[in-house]
Amino acid sequence: MVIQLRQDRDLEQLLEKSKTNPVLIFKHSTQCSISGQAYDEFREFAESAGELICGVVSVIEDRAVSDSIAERLSVRHETPQVIVIKNGRATWHASHWSITIDSLIAALRPYGQPVDQRN
Repeated sequence: MVIQLRQDRDLEQLLEKSKTNPVLIFKHSTQCSISGQAYDEFREFAESAGELICGVVSVIEDRAVSDSIAERLSVRHETPQVIVIKNGRATWHASHWSITIDSLIAALRPYGQPVDQRN
């Protein structure tokens, strides 16, 4: 499930959900071709990830939320960027060309999801 993060309350709800299951945040720039390619990888992954909750923030349009993510999770802002969150804390993050379906599968493997259906 992919949800758009537009306000701090959206981020708060996502962090709350991370207390029971891992969640992902994808930081996306609509003006960056690398971000567009990473977003395609992220979307393909999210579509096959079952009940995994994924948040997307558009860093230009929703800059305040993007800044809150960096501050709250103590992860330096990059775009594109993906962050795995469990119990309200960042447990893994990647940016640019490191955002692939395989890297997302590997990052979530310790939590038992999602299942790698490509094997």
